[in-house]
Amino acid sequence: MMIRGATRSANIFVVMGSRLFSSATARAVSKEATVGILTGNKLGGSVQNSVFWIRAPMLGVRNLGTVAVGEKEQEVKEKEKVVSAAGDSENGKDEKRIVSYWGVETPKLSKEDGTEWKWHCFRPWETYQADLSIDLKKHHKPTTFLDRLAFWTVKSLRWPTDLFFQRRYGCRAMMLETVAAVPGMVGGMLLHCKSLRRFEHSGGWIKALLEEAENERMHLMTFMEVSKPRWYERALVMAVQGVFFNAYFLGYLISPKFAHRMVGYLEEEAIHSYTEFLKELDKGNIENVPAPAIAIDYWRLPPNSTLKDVVMVVRADEAHHRDVNHFASDIHYQGRELRQEPAPLGYH
Repeated sequence: MMIRGATRSANIFVVMGSRLFSSATARAVSKEATVGILTGNKLGGSVQNSVFWIRAPMLGVRNLGTVAVGEKEQEVKEKEKVVSAAGDSENGKDEKRIVSYWGVETPKLSKEDGTEWKWHCFRPWETYQADLSIDLKKHHKPTTFLDRLAFWTVKSLRWPTDLFFQRRYGCRAMMLETVAAVPGMVGGMLLHCKSLRRFEHSGGWIKALLEEAENERMHLMTFMEVSKPRWYERALVMAVQGVFFNAYFLGYLISPKFAHRMVGYLEEEAIHSYTEFLKELDKGNIENVPAPAIAIDYWRLPPNSTLKDVVMVVRADEAHHRDVNHFASDIHYQGRELRQEPAPLGYH
């Protein structure tokens, strides 16, 4: 009778445990509880001893289940933590890499000589050799009212720049590139939205204008290594960019032909500024320091290149941007849309 009572108590406890815990835990408890009762019977143990053997395995299974869940959570956290990649031979420190939960990994790239590619802002296939044979003296003579308006707008912007920077051409170049990188991005963005609205192709002009903006931004990244801007120059950049972005945005909405013509004249002024920069370098008024590493890789320059070599390739880029924007303006003057003419992709 005592054994039957103990068995009935154990079964009731197991049923209650199956509600409080998982089904797997209840099955494990039921098995352990039966063993405990039989053992108590064989050893002549009392009912209380049997109940003790029932309770202890239940608590143990619950604790073991909690530990198992905790270990799984810990493994997930370990996978999401930062792990060490290849160490830096110079500094002796391990480079930290983030293991993505989604399996996204940054590919490891190398140069042609086998050394590691250290630039994340551009890739080896985005580099090129500048065409220095381009005609730097080409000029679009303003004939229409919009041409004259665009020409004198650029000339009026040059006067405060000359007054503020004078012959500090490194800082002037930095300021120029923060402005010159805006039109391509604005034009590409507006053409992108237009293409979405009209369900039509862009003729490659979206990519061409964004390519121009990226190229101008790389000019800025290069000159940031040459001239360290002061706090008030940074503040000026923020103010000028805020005004110019909104003004150019409205101007492009009203008249794309005017907007592209103005950028063409702006690039002509950039060519003039970089030509003066080279004259100062030749005179020795500006130190011809070694070219930044980012410029050597981006333009595929020789390892022993100098600042003068960098200015020459940047000036050639500006000449190509001049041609592209004057060409875009001419397309609009002919009553056509940009998408009707193939864009000069890769024309640096």
